Amino acid sequence: MANLQLFRSLRGRLLPPAGALNHEGAPSYGFSPKHRLAQYAATGCLSGTFYAGAEAQLDTILALCREVDARFIAKTAVYCRERGYMKDTPALLAAVLTIRGREFLPEVFGRVIGNGRMLRNFVQILRSGAVGRKSLGTRPKKLIQRWLNQASERDLLNAAVGNAPSLADVVKMVHPKPAEPWREAFFAWLIGKPYDELALPPTTRAFEAWKRDPSGEPPEVPFQMLTALDLDAEQWARIARQGGWQMVRMNLNTFVRHGVFEINGMADTVAEKLRDAKAIARAGVFPYQLLAAYRAAGKGVPPVVREALQDALEISLANVPEMPGRVVVCPDVSGSMSSPVTGFRGSASTAVRCIDVAALIGAALLRKNRETIVLPFENDVVTVDLNPRDTVLTNAEKLASIGGGGTNCSAPLARLNRRKAKADLVLMVSDNESWVDATRRGATATQREWETFRQRNPAAKLVCVDIQPYGTTQAAERDDILNIGGFSDEVFRVLGTFAAGQLNPEHWVGVIEEIVL
Repeated sequence: MANLQLFRSLRGRLLPPAGALNHEGAPSYGFSPKHRLAQYAATGCLSGTFYAGAEAQLDTILALCREVDARFIAKTAVYCRERGYMKDTPALLAAVLTIRGREFLPEVFGRVIGNGRMLRNFVQILRSGAVGRKSLGTRPKKLIQRWLNQASERDLLNAAVGNAPSLADVVKMVHPKPAEPWREAFFAWLIGKPYDELALPPTTRAFEAWKRDPSGEPPEVPFQMLTALDLDAEQWARIARQGGWQMVRMNLNTFVRHGVFEINGMADTVAEKLRDAKAIARAGVFPYQLLAAYRAAGKGVPPVVREALQDALEISLANVPEMPGRVVVCPDVSGSMSSPVTGFRGSASTAVRCIDVAALIGAALLRKNRETIVLPFENDVVTVDLNPRDTVLTNAEKLASIGGGGTNCSAPLARLNRRKAKADLVLMVSDNESWVDATRRGATATQREWETFRQRNPAAKLVCVDIQPYGTTQAAERDDILNIGGFSDEVFRVLGTFAAGQLNPEHWVGVIEEIVL
């Protein structure tokens, strides 16, 4: 007689067998080349992660670019720059288009290379030979020349901060032919050639004059251009008052060191700047950036400023949608989630870990949907007491403080099934490197538990948010399952669209395909 345990009848739809292995050697589902490229582009920062080094990520992205059509590469570059706010990967994809997909390069360049840092990234990638060329070439050179000849003085000054290559290096490479006298004088000043100071644009001319006599208000040049000068506390306070929102957020400890907060009223001034809702919207700040600023703030940062960072974090979540129905959020708090969310970059590594982003997403949805159930997991589900009335930061820190253990993506679904729970949306935030629940054959444990859950909740949907790109998932893409990568506000937008049943059958790849070139 046949083995009844082995050949028992399957309930529900036939489940797909797991045909790939993740980095832990456990069964998983692989993505299509387009989906993998989208995943890497929206989450990959070309830095080492818990499982994959920077070079491995670069090799993977270049290999995927050879498998998909050039139009999709172009759309992915635009998507991850305009909606994901990524930097290195869109510059890399634009560089790939200089060889494959040249017809898309002009428009992609105009939409991706929007500031001096992106311009320098693009040049650095081309000159490295990573995409198969070391020379800039005629078309890229003309696009760079056009950027230099159309950029405002402010844009050029901002671009002048940074090296490898510096903006001066770029100017020497492409030899722009400026039409305006001020631009000609600026380029000469930039590369150290003789120039007419009276022909310099106003801010640059004021900077040169202020270097000679720094007694008045500092000119509105990039913060980094002033740091090498010998400034007193009052001058630093002027810089803080004039500085942009992002600059102030990133330099709170610098202001402490230079005595800014010892000046009467400056703590309140900086706090008001940080909690300015319009400035937060203009800055396009990620909630995790505010979490990073709060964590990095030293003891000398006044309480009113630290509280303003919390206020700013709450304001930055304004676009988080209120999901209809019953929602369950499952943040992964296992050991592999301890790596920096943007990868290992030595001393420049962010203090925000993958676990912090997972916790932040869970806390944000709990804040907007107070009936949300939060089930953090590692080897199994971990019990944690969260109060929906607490701030997002308070709940996020409670979740992120758990940390450690193996990865078992099926654990929260198994818990829901044991309790015969009802829900309309289950959101799993993980790196998808599940191994504790590894199966010998057939579907993954996550896929099986989800199928059981769906038998009780036939209209339910599962969303797997991948914090770092590894190219596999524990739940295969289908009409009720969405796999998405990223940690920007765009994740919430796509999540809301999917929950409302408004995504096309291709799900996330379809969102990128809708980009108009």
